[in-house]
Amino acid sequence: KVQDGCDYTCTYCTIPLARGISRSDTVENVLHNAAEISQKGIREIVLTGVNIGDYGKGEFGNKKHEHTFLQLVQGLDAVPGIERLRISSIEPNLLQNEIIDFVAGSRCFVPHFHIPLQSGSNTILRRMRRRYMRELYAERVERIRSVMPDACIGVDVIVGFPGETEAHFLETYEFLLSLEISYLHVFTYSERPDTLAADMDGVVSQQERKRRSKMLRSLSAKKRRAFYESQLGTDHTVLFEGENKKGYIHGFTENYVKVKAPWNPELVNTLHRIRLEAIDSDGLVRFQALEPISLP
Repeated sequence: KVQDGCDYTCTYCTIPLARGISRSDTVENVLHNAAEISQKGIREIVLTGVNIGDYGKGEFGNKKHEHTFLQLVQGLDAVPGIERLRISSIEPNLLQNEIIDFVAGSRCFVPHFHIPLQSGSNTILRRMRRRYMRELYAERVERIRSVMPDACIGVDVIVGFPGETEAHFLETYEFLLSLEISYLHVFTYSERPDTLAADMDGVVSQQERKRRSKMLRSLSAKKRRAFYESQLGTDHTVLFEGENKKGYIHGFTENYVKVKAPWNPELVNTLHRIRLEAIDSDGLVRFQALEPISLP
């Protein structure tokens, strides 16, 4: 965790009330912690926070940005011993092209981005008080695809926000359909006390919220399937996890394709070079092992 709190005022969100203002750990401390983590044999580090793209604000107890998120990413990429770094959710207006381009040529940052959209309708984005329009979001996705064609791109979206008509929802659906994204996290809007949205007009019925959520979850399954299919026949590195799930061990490639293999405890926390071969009935990918990566 490199950052906490948020200075944004999205009308549906209670995080600023619960977590306070945006503030950051120091670069020195983050780099030190990352080095310690990697020395313990942990092979992948995920950078988290409430609004990590705002990193640097409050680093030394003031509102000034002493460092930027790009500078943090650059510093982490140079830490010896780290094998994989993954960026968690980052706001589209804070995901600068310079960050995308750096990740594309990075030593250890993986090609995986999770970028909240929340709505594909500019009208609803304004009601939410988001800090971007859909056009900027499309530009970010296009930029990622141009420099990392195999990148995985995840999206957060909220359905049933007050004032979201059927036309607004279909704007979102068609927008998501048009984007080269890999999966969706779909959230059904729910009222939160002490938020502006809770008192807005245009309340969407619970039944309608559920219907729209179901439509987007179905779209997410299709997007993930299409992304997995696009990766068949390509070579990747998989990091195996530690749980025996019904006789299988699971792992993720650097671009977040989930694969499975018969359970073997010797595979836990190891990296292997593989070729993705086929998608099974459970939606996971089978593979051909090419070579294990030599362990330190």
